[in-house]
Amino acid sequence: MVNRSSHSDMPFDVDIVHHGRFNYSEINDAGAGKKIKQPGVADQKWTMASIALVFALIAIVAQTETAVYIQGPLGYSKPYFMLYLTHSSAMLLAPLQFFAIKLTRRQLTFKAYLRSHIQNILSTARIITASATKRNQSDLQVVQHMIWVVALCTCCLTLAACTWYIAVSMTTASDVTAIYNSSTFSAYAFSVLLLNERVRRDKIFAVVMSIIGVLIISYGGPKAPNDEGDSHRQLVGNFIIAGGSIVYGLYEVLYKKLACPNDVSPRRSCLFANVFTSGIGVFTIFFLWIPLPVLHVLGWEKFERPPREAVVWLLLTMLSNLIFSGSFLAMISLTSPVFSSVASMLSIFLVAITDMILTGKPLTGTTLFGSSFILAAFGVLGWATWKEMEEETLSEQSLSDLDEDEINSLT
Repeated sequence: MVNRSSHSDMPFDVDIVHHGRFNYSEINDAGAGKKIKQPGVADQKWTMASIALVFALIAIVAQTETAVYIQGPLGYSKPYFMLYLTHSSAMLLAPLQFFAIKLTRRQLTFKAYLRSHIQNILSTARIITASATKRNQSDLQVVQHMIWVVALCTCCLTLAACTWYIAVSMTTASDVTAIYNSSTFSAYAFSVLLLNERVRRDKIFAVVMSIIGVLIISYGGPKAPNDEGDSHRQLVGNFIIAGGSIVYGLYEVLYKKLACPNDVSPRRSCLFANVFTSGIGVFTIFFLWIPLPVLHVLGWEKFERPPREAVVWLLLTMLSNLIFSGSFLAMISLTSPVFSSVASMLSIFLVAITDMILTGKPLTGTTLFGSSFILAAFGVLGWATWKEMEEETLSEQSLSDLDEDEINSLT
């Protein structure tokens, strides 16, 4: 019997080089209740989640700065078209991942690697589908189920993003920032309801601290003159962005519940997250163009080609969103929606620092004070998440081998 545990997180089994066989060493045997784990899985998850966090923060800061520059100095204010472009760019992530890994697996022919890569994705999707339906499904049924999940998550993500663009023209920037970032609270509430997550005092404390930090940053300083608007219109805008905040929290939890495989290695989980991100991009580019002509006819957003000087910045925005989307979903897959949501709040402080460097705008005392709450909340939640990972690892059975007959019975 061959010990395959050292290869279980590869996109293909090393045996394929010699025997042309695929790796089924991470398939969950739901009937036997057996799970395959690697030693130190909590360490692996935390390390990869930390890397994903760094990429996500860099990407969201870059996306924010480029989007502001495009709609400000360059004067190309087409929010839905920019949303369509940036979300569509996610479709490139899976092909880029495929070719990047292939460069490190030159001993395989392209055909053999493509076959093993597709089999890996399908086997991971089978785990997700079997967990959702409680029974084995054919490959066609697995694909249909994942398409439905991608469509549902994409609609939630797009709806939440649209509320931001609508509300930003109706209410104040401080209200939009504060209310939209309260999605952390809705993410925790939905995690308790849909993921059966335990109610923990340290997590509630962290969520409350993070929201207080955002409120301090948003409302602590003096209001700009143009922040004063019609009170009724501002109230409507606040309700719209509040709905978007709830939907965004739901999107995070639905992804965790419906698209995150259990009992696979952290690396394999990240690889599938990137494929799912590409699925969001594909759904966006084929279906979410429909509002563009509607908005044009109604005169709400006239379709115009971007000026030449804006094209490069649009490409940078698309690249930034591609990196953020993949990193953010990988982070949710490895940790939790609540941790990922609070972690993304760190971008508020980083954007302020970036503005100071690029424009000379000084950091205010309220920004520093509010950011300290967010950083403290991130630390508390990070510790709570780490303890949960350790508890989960200790409570689960770890099996490094499976009998060859048992492997064949799973396929």
